[in-house]
Amino acid sequence: MPSSGALPPRNRRLPYKLLPLAAAVMFSSQVLAADLITITRDALENSADLASSLSIYRSVEEGRNVERGDLLPQINATASAAHNKTYEESSFAGAAATGSSVGDTTGGDTTGGSTPGGVGAGGFSSAGSPSDDNYNSTSIGVEATQAIFDARNWFELQRAEEEIDQQGFSLLSDRLELISQTSQAYFGILRAKDILESRIAQEKAIGRQLEQAREQFEVGLIAITDVQEAQASADLARAERIAARSDLQVSFEQLERLTGKRYDSIEGLSEDLPIETPLPDTREAWTALAMENNPTLLATQAAIDVANSNVDIARSGHLPTLGAFVRYDYSKTDIDYLDGHNSAGQIGLRASVPIFSGGRTSAQVNQSSYRLEASQYDFESQRRETVQQVRSLLTEVNNDVSTVEARRQAIVSNRSALEATRSGYEVGTRNIVDVLDAEQNLYDALANYAESRYDYVTDLIALRQAAGVLDVRDIRALNDWLRDDLSVSLDFSAKDVDDDALMNIGARPTPPSSR
Repeated sequence: MPSSGALPPRNRRLPYKLLPLAAAVMFSSQVLAADLITITRDALENSADLASSLSIYRSVEEGRNVERGDLLPQINATASAAHNKTYEESSFAGAAATGSSVGDTTGGDTTGGSTPGGVGAGGFSSAGSPSDDNYNSTSIGVEATQAIFDARNWFELQRAEEEIDQQGFSLLSDRLELISQTSQAYFGILRAKDILESRIAQEKAIGRQLEQAREQFEVGLIAITDVQEAQASADLARAERIAARSDLQVSFEQLERLTGKRYDSIEGLSEDLPIETPLPDTREAWTALAMENNPTLLATQAAIDVANSNVDIARSGHLPTLGAFVRYDYSKTDIDYLDGHNSAGQIGLRASVPIFSGGRTSAQVNQSSYRLEASQYDFESQRRETVQQVRSLLTEVNNDVSTVEARRQAIVSNRSALEATRSGYEVGTRNIVDVLDAEQNLYDALANYAESRYDYVTDLIALRQAAGVLDVRDIRALNDWLRDDLSVSLDFSAKDVDDDALMNIGARPTPPSSR
C-alpha cells in the first residue's frame, strides 16, 4: 500500500476556477471570422459531454441533501379504516347430554333448567351475548423521531461532501479537456490550411516544370525519360494536394463536433507569434504545479477520502444508536354497546445495540478496507502518470521551440539548394530529377515549418492542461495573435494561395543544350 507520505495535502477549495472563462467568453463580441474565444464559448455552451458531466455533478450534489435528511426530525402518520365481521360458533359440553343446545329459547324443563332469556345453568347463549359481529373501525397514528446518536448517518453525510469534491474535480477536468480539444481542433484547421497552401503551390510549380519538360522534349532538348520523371512528380504532388484538402475538411468537421456549430471561416495565426520556452522553465516547478492543481489527480485523491468514509460507515455497524420519539394514537369503532373512542400518547427514548449480525458488519469493514487500499494505489498510479505526462510535455514544448527555428532555417537552406540544383542543371551537372527533388524538399520544408508552429501551440496548451493551470488568460493570449485578414474558410482553394510568398523559387532552369 502506498505510504501516506506520498499523498499531497488535501485541497478543499472549490474546483471552479474555470467558471469565469464561461462568463468571459459568453460576452465577447462577434467578429467576421470566428476567433478562438468565440469558438471556446460555443464549445462550453453546446458540448453534450460537458452537459452530461454537469448533470452528474448536480446529481451528486443533491446527495448531500439526501444524507442530511437522515439527521433531521422524521414525522410519519398512519391511518386505517376497516369493516369488521366476526364469525363465532360455540356450545357447552352439558348441552349435548340433554339433547338441547345452549341458547334454546323454546321453553320446557331440562336438566340444566332454563330461564326466559335463554340463560341456562351452563352459561350465556350467543343470542343473549352483548357482542356485535359487524362493525366499522378507524385509527390514526402520528410519530415523530429524532436521531440523537447515529454514527452511520454522520459518516454518510461526510461521504456525500467528499463525493461532491471528487465529482467537482472531475467536472473541472472535463472542462479543461474540452477547452484543450477545442483549441487543438482550431489550430488543426490552421495547420491543415498551411499544409494545403504548400501542396497547392508545389503542384503548380511542378506542373510548370512538367510543361517546360514537354516543350523541351518536343524540340529535342531532353529525353522522354525526363518528361516521365516530371509527370511522376506532378502526379505525386496532385495526390498530396488532394490529401491535404481532405485533411482541411475533416478538421472543420472535428470543430463542428465539439461546438455543435458550423463556421464559414476562422481567424488565422499571425506569423509574429512568439515561440518561447514556457515559464517556469524547470521540470520540478511544473511537476509541483501539477501535484497541486491537476484536477484528475485531485479527483483520485478525493476518491481516497470517499473510500475512508466508506470504511467508517461500515465500522458504524458495530455502534449503538439512540433516538427520541413522540407518538400519538387515536382509534374508534361503531360497536353497538361501545360509545366514544380510545387515544394514547407516548414520549421516550429508543436505543438499539447490535450484538451479532452473522459476521456481515465485519465483512463490510474488510470489503471497504480493500477498496480503500485500491483507491490509494489508483492515486499513486495517477500521480506517476501525471508526473510523466508533465515532464514529457515540457520536453516536447522545449523541443518545439528549437524545431520551429530549425525548420525556418530549413526553408532558407532548401531554397538555396534548389537554386544551386537549377544552376547545376543549366550547366549539365544535374538532371531534371535533381531539380524535381529539390522542389519537393522545399515544399516539404514549408509544410514541416507550419506543422512545427502548431505543434508548439497545441503542446503548450496540453502542458498547461496537464499542470491544471489552463485558464482564460491562455485563451486570450492566443486569441490576441489571431488575425481576420488571415482567415481560413472551408471553401479554401488554389486561388487563395499567395504565389508570391510560396512560389518564389526562381526562374525555370534551362538545360545546357538549349544555349
